[in-house]
Amino acid sequence: MSPGLSAAKSAPLRGLLAALLATASVLLLVGAASAGEVREPQVAPPKDVPYPGTITLDVDVSDTRQGIYRVHEVIPVEPGRQTLLYPKWIPGTHSAAGPIQDLAGLVIKADGERLKWKRDKYAVYAFHVDVPEGVSRLDLTFQYLSERRGHGTMTDRMLMLEWNWVVLYPAGYYSRRITVRPSVTLPKGWQFGTALETASTSGNTTTFKPVALNTLVDSPIYAGRYFKRVDLNPGGDVPVHLDIVADAPKFLEVTDHQLEVHRNLVTQAFRLFGSHHFDHYDFLLSLSDYMTGNGFEHHRSSENGVGADYFTAWKDNATGRDLLAHEFTHSWNGKYRRPADLWTPNYNVPMGDSLLWVYEGLTQYWGFVLTARSGMWTPEQFRQALAMVAAKYDKDRPGFVWRTLLDTTNDPTAAHRSMLPYRSWQMSEEYYGAGQMLWLAVDAKIRVLTNDRKSLDDFARAFYNMHNGSWNVNTYTFDDIVSALNGVVKYDWAGFLHERVNTYTPPLLSGLKASGWKLVYTDTPSEYEKEYMSRPQSPRHLYNFAWSIGITLNDDGVINDVLWKGPAFKAGVSTGATMVAVNGREFSTEFLKRAIANAEQGKEPIELTLKYQGNVYTVPVDYHGGLRYPHLVRIEGTPDYLGEIIAPRK
Repeated sequence: MSPGLSAAKSAPLRGLLAALLATASVLLLVGAASAGEVREPQVAPPKDVPYPGTITLDVDVSDTRQGIYRVHEVIPVEPGRQTLLYPKWIPGTHSAAGPIQDLAGLVIKADGERLKWKRDKYAVYAFHVDVPEGVSRLDLTFQYLSERRGHGTMTDRMLMLEWNWVVLYPAGYYSRRITVRPSVTLPKGWQFGTALETASTSGNTTTFKPVALNTLVDSPIYAGRYFKRVDLNPGGDVPVHLDIVADAPKFLEVTDHQLEVHRNLVTQAFRLFGSHHFDHYDFLLSLSDYMTGNGFEHHRSSENGVGADYFTAWKDNATGRDLLAHEFTHSWNGKYRRPADLWTPNYNVPMGDSLLWVYEGLTQYWGFVLTARSGMWTPEQFRQALAMVAAKYDKDRPGFVWRTLLDTTNDPTAAHRSMLPYRSWQMSEEYYGAGQMLWLAVDAKIRVLTNDRKSLDDFARAFYNMHNGSWNVNTYTFDDIVSALNGVVKYDWAGFLHERVNTYTPPLLSGLKASGWKLVYTDTPSEYEKEYMSRPQSPRHLYNFAWSIGITLNDDGVINDVLWKGPAFKAGVSTGATMVAVNGREFSTEFLKRAIANAEQGKEPIELTLKYQGNVYTVPVDYHGGLRYPHLVRIEGTPDYLGEIIAPRK
């Protein structure tokens, strides 16, 4: 206030100022209350009661040129607020991976009149709609727009249909208590494979028998112009088929030997687990260079995507053959017996991943073993594949000094399988490979404790051989695992598992030594690793120098990973950089191999010229250990448990 202003004139201003301050205080209080409000989605929790009526779900997938899935859904309802959910937490992905970004064009009508819907403020997978009096059903139309770049879900010759992509379902109910009558319209002349059972066919449209929503989501479709169905369990108690879609008819040819080993896979799995938990099973297999790289488990089927030449180049593609065994194993381990925190009442309740080292790690273990027992791998191919896994936990995962195996089970929700700047340090989903090595250690320990009278096969029989034919989910906890192991042989299994799951730098290679084998390195890659590096259609196509200078890179010289504190890392090499020259010569993997070999003999240094973000620079790599590739060799004078583990069961 100015000193010359009289008291009489300043009084009204003081009153106005006080009023303004009071108003501001109220606004601040309102803002504070608003900021502190509980921000909960307005979505009813699921209850274990039947949903009244049957949902009809019609999906037209005939537009293969533009990759559009067109959906018409009819949902019986009652008047009032209705909440519809798009599946978010998808079994098998272990994360909130429902592709809601690809849902488009949602229109909801009642008796021909369009209703306005509103997305939940805090749950973007939930849609609210007010249903007028007298309305008994909602008509929904929308599209699911498939990926058009990279490895997509639909080509002009084949497609895959995941029902969770194309369904909205009512909130407030367990998914198993919601009944759906699905149908699919395919391109003319196409055939399909699925675990669903056909009710009727009209033209290009197939209507399936009504099923619970959880069964529908667990029963995808593979369809194609070029299709073949193969019986893998002829004369058996339960039907098992291989449903193949291919880029061209020539890729559908299956030799007698190939048929035999795929049938052996089914036989060996039944002998291992002593039961089955399906009424029929379908391996859905795409042979394609465009719709490939997918592997996804279901209770009565599995999705398997490999290169088009899976059969026709059989001698050169051993690296992809364990996929079917892995996904088949999941019918027992993951779908029937499921970690309690991974089971949810519907697809919008969060999952917990704490036991993925069992769900995926043990499945990875049995996947390798069954591939060998069936004859899909030779014993040597099995050992060569296992050597590559073991080598990762010899030197290639320094991140275990700061993360535990248990903590990596959070990666599906934390990292979403995204590219990582320094994967060897950050680590990602180690519960697969590290879990596999853990279960090898368990198998070897059982054999040692019982003088080779029992093995992990006995655990498999005890844990999965129950309620034969039933495919209701049977959950388990860590204590259940320990109890089942103690039922095979008494031991401190809780301590044994915790030492590998919950500690830093776990002893993951102990099982290899206990099985009578050790990891060594030579300057020559195994035949399996040569295949692994040489198949360009493989999503894993990388040249592996992880155990020498400490990098992996692709054909174009783009560096995929740099071993943390390895030779290349210490030289300043970064992931994402492109190697353009080696010792002054234009980059090729052969020149890089030659430079590494020559550096061991002192003939020349290793100087890498790199390009990153427009800058070009050269770094010297101080490494003289030569080329190093992993192999397994026998420990003389010890039992060969690995040989016993992969021997076919009779």
